[in-house]
Amino acid sequence: MNHSPSPSSILQTAFSFWNSKVLLTAVEVGLFTKLGNRCLTGTELCQALQFHPRANPDFFDALVAMKFLDRDGDGPHATYVNTPEGSMFLDATSPRYIGGILVMLNARLFRFWNDLPDALRTGRPQNEIKHGRKGMFEELYSDPSRLEQFMGAMTGISRINFEAFAEKFDFSKFRTLCDVGGATGLLSVEAAKRHSHLQCISFDLPVVEPIARKHIAAAGLEHRITTVSGDFFKDQLPKADLITMGMILHDWNLEKKLHLIRSAYEALPIGGALIAIEALIDDARRENVQGLLMSLNMLLEFGDAFDYSGADFRQWCREVGFTRFEVIHLAGPTSAAIAYK
Repeated sequence: MNHSPSPSSILQTAFSFWNSKVLLTAVEVGLFTKLGNRCLTGTELCQALQFHPRANPDFFDALVAMKFLDRDGDGPHATYVNTPEGSMFLDATSPRYIGGILVMLNARLFRFWNDLPDALRTGRPQNEIKHGRKGMFEELYSDPSRLEQFMGAMTGISRINFEAFAEKFDFSKFRTLCDVGGATGLLSVEAAKRHSHLQCISFDLPVVEPIARKHIAAAGLEHRITTVSGDFFKDQLPKADLITMGMILHDWNLEKKLHLIRSAYEALPIGGALIAIEALIDDARRENVQGLLMSLNMLLEFGDAFDYSGADFRQWCREVGFTRFEVIHLAGPTSAAIAYK
């Protein structure tokens, strides 16, 4: 049966920034957190959020229609409640909160993506650098409180992937793990929690070390996870059976990617493995929309940085001397690319 072409998916994608902005705004103003486990009318929610009465009920009902809020009843006396997903992932008091990354999307990336045409024409970053300010990392590392806030934002989204990695990868043959660019130590924490024989190192810049120590101590794992500080472009990586890089390689151009892969190779024993966790683009570059969009985001942030496929990773690692490869799907668009020495 022939289906005549329909514009519906074109229009759905074209208008999707409307949906996005409603959700990002709801997180930014703390709607899901203020609601908590309460039931509030639209009028009460407006007062709690210091909204103009005109916001009620359109803003809240849009979130209901998008399935991000639930509502009991109809009309002015109806009450709004969090969905189970909203409670778990968007209430800032939840240990599984992922709203930090949504706040960052709203505060920074929503604007920068408006300049995508400039990025495509020039190949240059469209972030703070374009407006004469310091680059993202430079600015973050000069302000420890903002750095910790950024790392907190990344934690919610990373946890889902690192938990899946700790569950799905076979750690039985390996005794030691070094997580390069370890940030808060989250990957080491998730691996150490599940595999009691494993000793871990979280490696990152000196300014990050106190943040990591605090998080590792909070997990009660300081006897199994140590922190080592250094610069992964200037210093040798600590030796370990496994070297992990979670959302690290995509931040850099090809030359720097190869430098990091070579450093990992030198720090590993025979039989050891380098594991890169990313929104890996599928080899045919036809399926993983999020991985491809993430690569465009790297253009907007850094110009020459880019995301890559499992096939790209294999090719680079083979050049350096790795001999065996596999890809394990983790969660959503994210996979672990593994190269064995």
